[in-house]
Amino acid sequence: MVQELPRIRFQGAFPETAATAYPVFYRTYSRKDETVDGERETWQQVCDRSLAGLTALGQLTDDEQQLISRMQRSVKALPSGRWLWVGGTAWSKKPENFSGAYNCTSTNVVDWQAFGLMMDLAMMGCGTGAVLEPKYLNQLPVIRNRLQVRQEGAIGTTPVGQRRETTDVVVTGNQVRVLVGDSRQGWVKSYQTILELSSDERFTDEVDIVVDLSDVRPAGEKLKGFGGVANPVKLPTLYERCAHILNKAIGRQLNSVECCLLIDEAAACVVAGNIRRSAGMRQFDSADDLAANAKNNLWQQDDEGNWRIDPERDALRMANHTRVFHHKPNLDETTEAVRKQFYSGEGAIQWAGEAERRAGGEGRYGLNPCGEILGQDFHCNLAEIHLNQIDPANAQEQEDAFKAGALAVASLLNHKFVEARYRHSREADPIVGVSFTGLFDFFVKAFGIEWLHWWEAGRPDTMQGVEFKAKEQEYLSRWKAIVHETVGDYCDRHGIKRPNRCTTVQPAGTKSLLTGASPGWHPPKSQRYIRRITFRKNDPVAMACIDYGYTVIPSQSDKDEHGNLLDDPFDPRCTEWLVEMPVEVSWANIPGADEIAIEKFTALAQFDFYMQVQKHYTAHNTSATIELRENEIDGLAQRISDAIQTDEGYISAALLARFDNLQTFPRLPFEPIDKATYDDMVKQVKARRGTEEFHTALSRYDRGDLVEAGPAGCDSDKCLLPEKKPD
Repeated sequence: MVQELPRIRFQGAFPETAATAYPVFYRTYSRKDETVDGERETWQQVCDRSLAGLTALGQLTDDEQQLISRMQRSVKALPSGRWLWVGGTAWSKKPENFSGAYNCTSTNVVDWQAFGLMMDLAMMGCGTGAVLEPKYLNQLPVIRNRLQVRQEGAIGTTPVGQRRETTDVVVTGNQVRVLVGDSRQGWVKSYQTILELSSDERFTDEVDIVVDLSDVRPAGEKLKGFGGVANPVKLPTLYERCAHILNKAIGRQLNSVECCLLIDEAAACVVAGNIRRSAGMRQFDSADDLAANAKNNLWQQDDEGNWRIDPERDALRMANHTRVFHHKPNLDETTEAVRKQFYSGEGAIQWAGEAERRAGGEGRYGLNPCGEILGQDFHCNLAEIHLNQIDPANAQEQEDAFKAGALAVASLLNHKFVEARYRHSREADPIVGVSFTGLFDFFVKAFGIEWLHWWEAGRPDTMQGVEFKAKEQEYLSRWKAIVHETVGDYCDRHGIKRPNRCTTVQPAGTKSLLTGASPGWHPPKSQRYIRRITFRKNDPVAMACIDYGYTVIPSQSDKDEHGNLLDDPFDPRCTEWLVEMPVEVSWANIPGADEIAIEKFTALAQFDFYMQVQKHYTAHNTSATIELRENEIDGLAQRISDAIQTDEGYISAALLARFDNLQTFPRLPFEPIDKATYDDMVKQVKARRGTEEFHTALSRYDRGDLVEAGPAGCDSDKCLLPEKKPD
């Protein structure tokens, strides 16, 4: 058969227009340890493995399996990125690893265990949402003991086979010896132990803590089961940094920012110590001024244009900050919050009242890191429809895709979590979320260039605009009904409590790259742009990208001793790379498309489209990033305020400053470019390209312990692995 030929075997089912598809697939979803020959899985093999896992867990019928298989292989309906990575593996079937099947979580911080749980989740690749409001933090103990931390034993000292897996804690008077185990649980216990010692009433004086890292495996050693490689580069400093934060709070409870820093320090350690980023959301009470200003002037630029970050607050960049309003904010409050977001990028406005109404319970307003799921102490449970792959005129194809997504998330409701707070949450409030990506592309295909012109005009309520909105609503409402009916029917047949909300829209930052879709509901950044994707330094897929003609630069994480960003990707201080790829949206060359200035779409037009999705499709929340200019602050604030005051369904949205001269923060994932620049970059890529077959390039470097990365929480990947450039 044709698909068995070597060239086709590795190309998969991705559209030719998706420039990022193969680097992302091989980096993020293709495993090596599940294949007989040790090569990375093909797309078909990933589909087979993940479907087998869904079938076993969800007891799917033959017809349900066939539907999911057909939709997945054609990249029209996919389970979560997390499930594509671990679904069907032996690792995923162990109860202590069930959380690793989910992209994101949310946890109310009420005890030291909550901190440990979030580190555990981060090490499994889950994004961590943390609710840091006074009613929860007031349950934490008072800090009473000063901690003095020192390290003994170099990482990797103990030979393989002799390493302890669990962390042992030996207490002798006011001296404590922490023998860190070589496992995820070992890291977590050692971290949580430091926190617990700060309030332990057994001690009467300064606590002298010795942390022994002898049993921890060294950088580059393979992580069995989950995949990836170890790199505990920041583990030795984690304990001292945590002690420094705790010591500042002696005699009182931790404040919200200190709690945030403790969580983020662990997350930063996981960035370096595991294989992926721990994406984060931190929710603060709207009256918490300390939290609201925590990131003020976090990034600074010197006279020479070099960027540096405040080292005391470096870890805060690990998470987004959201202000939770438990009262309807008035116009002044809303305007102030919008203005702050414009200048700092932080402090998204969340209206808890609407969240609790939709979730059907007081206290159920926690958000996952990207803000698309609502609940309390929960796990995201996501699937995604690639609308850019579906014909707007084919209602049956749309129904099949949304049914497949609904069955995928319903199957995961059979998980029984080990941790009590997560188990109780699922029993009381089962969560599923069927999302989509490529909505903007879908509607361009459905409505044509006139729809784009209407967008450019601000989506006004003209006769044509009313017609467009009615058509949008028709699609969105029909898809929502399909999802809720499918999930409800599955739950009834399997004796599972029905979720009361089943639809959402996630950011879709990574999976959208498989098909070149505009992420989620959002318009693309422009018709053409540079897409930057994070890899660990010298990752084999990244090296293949170089051979394939793409360029690499150091990431935002890599700085010199003065905090300035590095420029040379092979600088010994560089630990992770950004691969730069020129991208063109699928409809960029339709007649008249080049005349549309996407970057000038107004904030109010974006908000209007977002609310269309929020009102007619989404039952949870819609992850939204509204881009605005300074002169749009007051108008957008007024619109958000009106939406809250009149109960239109607004919950939260992130805001991002937009500048006409394309000024931006350094090295962001997207950088808009014009057609001439795009054409020139493509020409240069082709000139540098050493092979037309990506897998051929990958095979040169895909050996030894340099293994796959896997998807991160909240659809965003990072990994750190300092190495030298291969010969």
